Amino acid sequence: IEVRVTEERRLHGRLRFASLPAPWRLEDFDFDAQPSLDRKLVQELATLRFVEEAANVLLVGPPGVGKTMLACCLARLAAEAGHRVYFTTAADLVARCHKAAIEGRWATTMRFFGGPAVLVIDELGYLPLPKEAASALFQVISQRYLKGSVILTTNRAIGPAWGEIFDDSTVAVALLDRLLHRCTLLQ
Repeated sequence: IEVRVTEERRLHGRLRFASLPAPWRLEDFDFDAQPSLDRKLVQELATLRFVEEAANVLLVGPPGVGKTMLACCLARLAAEAGHRVYFTTAADLVARCHKAAIEGRWATTMRFFGGPAVLVIDELGYLPLPKEAASALFQVISQRYLKGSVILTTNRAIGPAWGEIFDDSTVAVALLDRLLHRCTLLQ
């Protein structure tokens, strides 16, 4: 009984650290509401092989189709499997990086975002990012490249629209290069 209690306590701590916005589970996801979503691909992602391979998941679609819910479901599965997970919005991530740069805590913040096995970045593209913010996001993605998984949700199709998000097409191309190498794309 004591071993089970300890593992439950650890899971509770991992879920608290993860900061998921809701306790969604994959069983809660309504695949019938999204018939174009590849259910087999989602089931493959649920095996968490992408986490073991430090690969990424990119969820692309308009608002209200379940991108955040699906990202949280996968993140929760990872936490339940013993992985460290952290959820943030793109806006919060760049605000935190900006504050860290001002306060001289840049390296600490980069280590924080580099630490979890899975980093969920939600809502990229809803707001344009100034050059410094785009640079911070790029640095987080670059630091995690081939070392940890990123689950990213966006309302912007992959392509020229990403240059608009970042106000810098060079950063957009470099970021996409790192994200899409070893990535599962769900639209």
